Amino acid sequence: MSQGSDPQTRPARKVFIKTYGCQMNVYDSQRMGDALGAEGYESTERVEEADLVLLNTCHIREKAAEKIYSELGRIRVMKAEREAAGLGSLRVGITGCVAQAEGAEIIARAPVVDLVIGPQTYHRLPAALRRVDGGERVVDTDYAVDSKFDHLPKSNDRQIRSRGVSAFLTVQEGCDKFCTFCVVPYTRGSEVSRPRAAILKEARELAEAGVREVTLLGQNVNAWGPGEGGLASLLHDLAAIPGLARLRYTTSHPLDMDEALIRAHGELRQLMPYLHLPVQSGSDRILKAMNRRHTAADYLAILDRIRAVRPDIALSGDFIVGFPGESDEDFEATLALVREVGYAAAYTFKYSPRPGTPGAAMDGHVPEDVKTERLDRLQALIREQQIAFQESFVGRTCEVLIEKPGRHPGQMIGRSPFLLPVVVPATAGAVGDIVEVTISETRPNSLMAAGAEPPAMPATAHRAASTPPLARKIA
Repeated sequence: MSQGSDPQTRPARKVFIKTYGCQMNVYDSQRMGDALGAEGYESTERVEEADLVLLNTCHIREKAAEKIYSELGRIRVMKAEREAAGLGSLRVGITGCVAQAEGAEIIARAPVVDLVIGPQTYHRLPAALRRVDGGERVVDTDYAVDSKFDHLPKSNDRQIRSRGVSAFLTVQEGCDKFCTFCVVPYTRGSEVSRPRAAILKEARELAEAGVREVTLLGQNVNAWGPGEGGLASLLHDLAAIPGLARLRYTTSHPLDMDEALIRAHGELRQLMPYLHLPVQSGSDRILKAMNRRHTAADYLAILDRIRAVRPDIALSGDFIVGFPGESDEDFEATLALVREVGYAAAYTFKYSPRPGTPGAAMDGHVPEDVKTERLDRLQALIREQQIAFQESFVGRTCEVLIEKPGRHPGQMIGRSPFLLPVVVPATAGAVGDIVEVTISETRPNSLMAAGAEPPAMPATAHRAASTPPLARKIA
């Protein structure tokens, strides 16, 4: 083998990966980094240092593709400057769901792009890069017949430790539900579950490298394992792994919240009391138009059964306002459902048509100003509930998994069982410890443990810190 073809002998190249969208994209970016590490690439957080730039994209949000093309415009300038300075060529790749949806159109529209890799084929990324080095421009968006997970190199202990004491673990991909607003079935394909043995093997490797908390991921994660006992049985197996103190899963569909999974919330101490269960609307008429295949009453009944086995569970959800045909009465039904549930958090969006989905072709699209007004009202209600939820912890003790140092000396940051960030005193413990603290106050998006309060700022500094960010920027 000639010098330069062996990853062990050639100088290390650097890869910069920018991740958009969901936690599954975060996991995919990590595994792409693993695959490239085996090829001699080192990760960098500075795009200017990179020999390879990968944009791992999401297609859920409005104008997702346009945002990528805007980013590519900036990269094109950087690439030209790099080559003019004699620093060598820069390779550019688009991965993820925009890659799947746009395919060869990206190559045609953005000459700066060298390769386009879909979410089911990123295990073929090293081979695609070798083709790029040979002068090709590569598009690989076929749904792989073989499992990408079977062909990815194992993350080594150093890679795992660099990611912290909490880790994502993809167990399921794709969706068969075909909600009329959603592109996932078209960009990620049909539901596929990873084998139990492969999941448990990866989880053990994570635990052995010091991971204390694992979040199971899937576009429809609670559809995992038909014929294998379902997600509840997998959670029971994972709970038996030494070192894994906490388990979570996301994102779920109400249709797949079976009784065994509901019972698991009361049976497994490792399963954290936080559930993200999207409902999308409180109107049965709109739910039917969305092809959700559940009613508002069905959703509330599921929550009642979960709360019966885990009364302290915190709930989050997804809501779309302004879906085609949504009336004032339909929107009021959504507000009524939110008031009845009482959410700890929620993701709220204005409906935006996704090309190729049934919703885009429906009649009765809601005017933009009406959608904005409804979203503002919904967000105000959710924020009110979120504040009440956080304030309920003041004066209570709480177990916190310490994850990293805090912003100020003497502080560490961890996470409560309810997914809230908590600032704790550095004397409470080290990264990876689970400690019990008393909550003394709340901050806009976090909790403060007794003894972790930062030193008081001078009055002038306090006034500057309290000035709205935009005003500070203008000043």
